[in-house]
Amino acid sequence: MKRTGLAFVLTALLAVTLDAAEQLKISADRFEGNEKAGRSVFEGHVRIRMGGDELNASRVEIYIDDRRTPVKYVAEGSTSFFLKTDDNSTYRGKANKVVFLPLEQEYRFYGDVHLMQINEHKQIDGEEVVVNIKKGTATAKGAKKQPVIMIFELPERKQ
Repeated sequence: MKRTGLAFVLTALLAVTLDAAEQLKISADRFEGNEKAGRSVFEGHVRIRMGGDELNASRVEIYIDDRRTPVKYVAEGSTSFFLKTDDNSTYRGKANKVVFLPLEQEYRFYGDVHLMQINEHKQIDGEEVVVNIKKGTATAKGAKKQPVIMIFELPERKQ
């Protein structure tokens, strides 16, 4: 099967697993897929859009299970992202590597992470940040010589 045909089939299979109102759109310079291994690789100016979410990277690997459901996305190289959660929290940021586990609704950001929760005016900078949308949890780790930095606005105090 031609690469373009396989890309179309893969995108169609991934889109079937998503909510009917949402469409997954992936653009890249190169694509390579292996259905038997359950892995697809997109390289060069990768841009993934689904609903209001966007992920940009130099390389993205997508892993699917036997039912062709995406179970893991791994983005590397110049990653940037914009995410909106079910509770309308919006995040913008960048990292060296982003791993998304859709079944767990967990985002893992690695290497020079800058993550901003836009609507809450919160920012986390560190070497590793994990945000679990389903559980409503976040953890962060700093590098050896660089601590985690959190910035957030406090409500005004009444005198």
